[in-house]
Amino acid sequence: MRSLLHTTNDNNPHPPAAGSRKQQHWHCSSRCFVVSLLLVLVALVASDVYLSFPNRRNLLPLFRQPLLSRRPSKQRGGGGEGGGCDIFRGEWVPDPDAPYYTNDTCKVIHEHYDCMRYGKPDLGFVNWRWRPDGCDLPRFNPWRFLHMMRGKSLAFVGDSLGRNQKDSLICLLTRVAEPTTTTWLSSKHTVYYYGDYNFTVSHFWAPYLVRHEQIDEDGPAHTGVWNLYLDEPDDVWAAHVAEFDYVVVSASSWFYRPSMLYEAGRLVGCHYCKLPNVTDLTLRYALRMATRAALRALSGAGDGSGRFRGTALLRTVDPSQYEGGEWNGDGNCVRTAPYRRGQKRVEGFERDFRALQAEELSSAAKAVTDSGSKVRMLLMDTTEAMILRADAHPSKYRGWTPEKHFTLHNDCVHWCLPGAIDTWNDMLLHMLK
Repeated sequence: MRSLLHTTNDNNPHPPAAGSRKQQHWHCSSRCFVVSLLLVLVALVASDVYLSFPNRRNLLPLFRQPLLSRRPSKQRGGGGEGGGCDIFRGEWVPDPDAPYYTNDTCKVIHEHYDCMRYGKPDLGFVNWRWRPDGCDLPRFNPWRFLHMMRGKSLAFVGDSLGRNQKDSLICLLTRVAEPTTTTWLSSKHTVYYYGDYNFTVSHFWAPYLVRHEQIDEDGPAHTGVWNLYLDEPDDVWAAHVAEFDYVVVSASSWFYRPSMLYEAGRLVGCHYCKLPNVTDLTLRYALRMATRAALRALSGAGDGSGRFRGTALLRTVDPSQYEGGEWNGDGNCVRTAPYRRGQKRVEGFERDFRALQAEELSSAAKAVTDSGSKVRMLLMDTTEAMILRADAHPSKYRGWTPEKHFTLHNDCVHWCLPGAIDTWNDMLLHMLK
């Protein structure tokens, strides 16, 4: 572009003769006309892209920009070399440029998260962004992400919150490209392919991460009993790890359900089974061992072409935020603004889940390093940011296709799209840079 706009210099210090001025004027006019025409064409192309976005101010540049910029801060920082920034510690600040997509511009939003369509009255929850202490985390740049992912594959493995993040990512990318979509094995395993970038996004439904089977009929309160084989990663995803460059693992909410726990094919205990002579090992034990098994499958261990060789990210527990009652009763989430720093803290099972996930990731990362594997193990600690966002859940403003034994309660677990969960993909882009 610079060469097109550069004016010609004849390196002649003397003014032209009178007889040549007309010819020079003609050449100048020709050049000016060509340059002007090119500028108009560039402007038209840019405006076509520009006007297609939900908010004109949201256009992110195609040229390179820092992924994480430092800023002076008197608040407590995240440590690291040279006063580095911990992107998981910070606060929510206003973002008048949001949203960066809507349910009109993105068609993959599951009805469970489509709060706009189902009438959430206060949409102010979209106008916030996460600002880490000591630095600024830029909003997701789809051009940069697709450039980084060219020829790569990314998989989300876990429960419906993994699907929630996957939907957010696809929506953020629609500003640049639309994928072709296929289902694999069942409607709960979906593949999105970006042909221009040879980039694949997959979602694998694996709510326990490990092999599981239902042995007792479920009901409205989810009292059905499940067999969990805690040392056997679910083959629906684990058999394909060699095909992935990046894997985001997340699971916790299903572990509250009653379960029988097996290791090496032998019953070792249960969670809330209330059976004689069976030790209740609690849901903490079940989540820890299932997480350990999943990370082991991603450690790069094994031989031949079945090994994982990429980057694995474990996303920490997502807090539910019911107030005024239980999830299957009068509990609801009706806030209209984020909590301020320190107003709400992670407690109970969720605090324990987060701690054990961090411990298991740390142990897995050490084992990978000790083995000489080049696999990267990263902790995506989103819990502290999300405990402050009770305003961004669907509550009753969502849809749901009727299922057997399913009663529609207020949803204070999942996240509206667009909304606070888009920050997870801001973090993802930074972590994968």
